[in-house]
Amino acid sequence: MGIVERIKKEWFLLGIVFVISMAKVEPSFGIKGGPLKPEYTVKYFAVSFIFFNSGLSLKTEDLTSALFQVKLHGFIQTFTLVFIPCLIRVLIKGLQYSPINPWLLKGLMVVGCMPPPVSSAVILTKAVGGNEAAAIFNSALGSFLGIFVTPVLLLLFLGSPSAVPYSTIFGQLTMTVVAPLIVGQVVRRFVKDWLERSKPPFGTISSCTLLLIIYTTFCDTFSSSDIELDHFSLVSIVCVVLLIQVCLLLLLFFVTRSPSFGFTPSDVVSLMFCATHKSLTLGIPMLKIVFAGYEHLSVISIPLLVYHPTQILLGGVLVSPVRTWMLAAQKVKVIGASKSSNTNSHAAPGEAV
Repeated sequence: MGIVERIKKEWFLLGIVFVISMAKVEPSFGIKGGPLKPEYTVKYFAVSFIFFNSGLSLKTEDLTSALFQVKLHGFIQTFTLVFIPCLIRVLIKGLQYSPINPWLLKGLMVVGCMPPPVSSAVILTKAVGGNEAAAIFNSALGSFLGIFVTPVLLLLFLGSPSAVPYSTIFGQLTMTVVAPLIVGQVVRRFVKDWLERSKPPFGTISSCTLLLIIYTTFCDTFSSSDIELDHFSLVSIVCVVLLIQVCLLLLLFFVTRSPSFGFTPSDVVSLMFCATHKSLTLGIPMLKIVFAGYEHLSVISIPLLVYHPTQILLGGVLVSPVRTWMLAAQKVKVIGASKSSNTNSHAAPGEAV
């Protein structure tokens, strides 16, 4: 494969590296209040556009069928809102004897309590070619559950007083996730024939929008000057976050392929991304509310700030190999079904005799 072809294939991963580098060079352009105005362009337009784009590109019958994949939805929500918090709680029990800053460990627990994200898991699932309808459904469902479940989890694991304005967050999610998705589906009914003829590059458009979100996220991270930590704690928490994500992805990949679950290869893809990703979009506002007035709020936020771009970076790296596996697994499944069908057809005459 030539260099140009390789660049075309891995453009999204290269784009991630590029926008992070640009955020490091000049973070003031994409910070809150900066020229890019991410508090409006990203918070409202970018996320809304991603779900409008998904609603426009997704066949209504596919989204409808996703509603009935109860086992898949139950697995994802239980894994991300029950299993992960408990796993991280056990991990922190061991890490509390290490020299790592205890406020960073609290921040790690906060990560475990967060709901799935509203954009990255959907786009990565779409980039691989997995069950996008299930990814959209679970991103929306997880976000709404997170409004109620996350404060309870924070109270349970951290003992922090929580007074989250549910109506405000619920309204924001409705306007940025549900409404754009419905509008996209409605518009699709009127332009369905044109969409099938022209086949717009929905995946590329969504990926470019996600690059904008990544850029502004890193601008805020690099511009934070009130964060004071020893290098050991910071490097350690980055390594722990990376290790957690790799272990969760591997666990899901190997466990959910078991025939006992009955998940298809495309289901496994949506499981990997939706069940392991955590929301920065919902997380940071919740942190500012739940930990309002805390002197160490910025330190508590670090693990989530690390987790969010790490999950996207890992996802970008995994897109190509996971797509290759999924296509191969689907091919094997089709061949197996074909052989089974042929065997049954050949056995039929003998049975009749």
